[in-house]
Amino acid sequence: AAETIAAAYSVNNMDKVILHSDLNNFYASVECAVCPELRGKPLIVAGSKEKRHGIVLAKNEIAKSHGIKTGDTIWQAKQKCPALVVVPPHFDLYMSYSEQIFELYTEFTDLVEPFGPDECWLDVTGSMHLFGDGKQIADKIRAEIKNRFALTASVGVSFNKVFAKMGSDIKKPDATTVIDRNNFRSIIWKLPVSDMLMVGKKTAEKLDGLNIHTVGDLANADSGALTKLLGVNGMSIYKSARGEDTTPVRKYHLSREIKSVGHGMTAVKDITTEEDARTLILYLSDLIAARMRKYGVRGCGISVHVRYYDLSSESKQATMPTTCASSIIAEHALKLYLSIANKPARTITVTIFNLTHGDCQQLSFFGDDVEKAEKLDKAIASIRAKYGKKSVGLAALIEQDFIYDKSDAEDFLPFKR
Repeated sequence: AAETIAAAYSVNNMDKVILHSDLNNFYASVECAVCPELRGKPLIVAGSKEKRHGIVLAKNEIAKSHGIKTGDTIWQAKQKCPALVVVPPHFDLYMSYSEQIFELYTEFTDLVEPFGPDECWLDVTGSMHLFGDGKQIADKIRAEIKNRFALTASVGVSFNKVFAKMGSDIKKPDATTVIDRNNFRSIIWKLPVSDMLMVGKKTAEKLDGLNIHTVGDLANADSGALTKLLGVNGMSIYKSARGEDTTPVRKYHLSREIKSVGHGMTAVKDITTEEDARTLILYLSDLIAARMRKYGVRGCGISVHVRYYDLSSESKQATMPTTCASSIIAEHALKLYLSIANKPARTITVTIFNLTHGDCQQLSFFGDDVEKAEKLDKAIASIRAKYGKKSVGLAALIEQDFIYDKSDAEDFLPFKR
């Protein structure tokens, strides 16, 4: 029934009603929901110190009140709060909660667009004749999340996606904030321009050069100067600040177009030899190739990003034969790595872009080699599907102790900010 809600309601000469729901302190809150004895204690979810992921991934409100921030090291967090409880991440659990809550959203509308595992937009314009106005729907959703999952959410209600997102950030935790055409100037325009979507640190610095510090400054700026400074993005953020964003909310079951497939990993020890780099890149390429097969894509663009032991970084990209074969990806990734790496590396990330879908394949002098490599990958994948992921592995990984636990979900740290 939810899939027909939006279509069943005719909207004439009125704004859309869009919600942005943000689950409060999601990872930490799930840990407290599963283990009630943790409630009322300062708690952080943190990676492993031994595996060099010993930083705060999430914190509850009590830990936040002690000044603990995402990205703090564990020892920094404990200095701020000696009584701190530290728990390891359980990503399968978080994803299970996320999927169930997103299914709850679809009880109100089929226009549900994820923005990470703990955030999403909902277009409820066509649902109001069933569930009430935007604020009433937001309050019902928050109540259902609390009753069913023992979690809380902050929800922004507005006439576009940008302001709905900003509304959900204004009051936390467990709150509904309405941003409409009558109040958005008094509420939104006084906020720092960096609070807006599409305004990152570098963009904010450029805007600062034009004496643009708040969203209101941006809304009243010269659009020509913004376009000259930032190109298409300048006009986009200008319109958003003025409440002119018209981006639609996607249907939940329509996946976004995949533009790249990548994977990165921080090694347990610094990478100082070509052999160690080759081993890690082989592992990353195997993961990337598996995901590309799952998505039904091949790619001919490849980039390698290296973060060094001193936290400086460097990137380089190139073209390669259109493929989803792990061996070819690894070969070109290693060449790129060796062309830029000049000191011990901490993290390597490989990304494939310029994707084509289906069975389309670029014709090249490497055609036979590409086809053979892809057939080999498919054969290995079929064996793993039948006998388990560990039934066939890369020989280069045997007895290697510097690669992070190869079955650990923490390999897929979903950092967003």
